[in-house]
Amino acid sequence: MAPKTSPTKFSLLGTKFMVSVQDMERAIAFYTNVFSLDVSFHSSHWSELKYQSSIIALHGGGSTEFRNTGLSFTVDDIQGACDAVVRAGGLVRSGPEDRGDEGIILAHLTDTEGNGFMISQGK
Repeated sequence: MAPKTSPTKFSLLGTKFMVSVQDMERAIAFYTNVFSLDVSFHSSHWSELKYQSSIIALHGGGSTEFRNTGLSFTVDDIQGACDAVVRAGGLVRSGPEDRGDEGIILAHLTDTEGNGFMISQGK
């Protein structure tokens, strides 16, 4: 258990998950087309895509070499989501796979920029 600390003097306003991209326009097209994310800010080096209170920040200067990110999406139709990823230029690396006692079906994918991410669906 973490030690008790004094109350914070600030308010947390939100969180962002950042991934690096080589081609900002291609990356924006991928995430808006596949996951219907809204573009809330756009520039050639930094863009922010939103879904409700979640923000995925795209940072320019990346490469298309594969890298795991930890990014994960939960969907209601994992096969449909995997198909949409492929149609948008991404790859399905594995799955969808029933994860047994974990209570999910899980797939590992890659976006157009080499970012590895996961999609899960509850069982």
